[in-house]
Amino acid sequence: MSARDKFHDAVKHALEKEGWQITHDPLRIKFGEEDKIQIDLGAEKVLGAEKEGQKIAVEIKSFLSDSAVFDFHLALGQFLNYRLVLEATEPERILFLAVPNYTYESFFYRDLPQAALKKYQINLIIYDPINEVNLQWIK
Repeated sequence: MSARDKFHDAVKHALEKEGWQITHDPLRIKFGEEDKIQIDLGAEKVLGAEKEGQKIAVEIKSFLSDSAVFDFHLALGQFLNYRLVLEATEPERILFLAVPNYTYESFFYRDLPQAALKKYQINLIIYDPINEVNLQWIK
């Protein structure tokens, strides 16, 4: 089992504050005969009178290394592989990449992340790890 991200619990609590039920921690998915992945969280929110609610998967990143570019490369590759697996196994579940607000404000405005977000249609959750709240959802 891989190590949890430093801000795993902060994002989990933020989602719960917004009414999301955490259904998987982590969300484990088998793909093909030999591959298994673990996405940090699976969650569901029942909307009104619907029996089936909205389902999401959230990959949490803290961007704490010395290089935000390096962290972004890892996060992007992981995100794209996870989305590929979800499209084949749980196409109703929407994948989000959760990034801390300080990283979003200091790095994600740059040309490379902006181009990648647009090209690969990356869904983001911008979270505040101190107050354990989600500040913005970007689809």
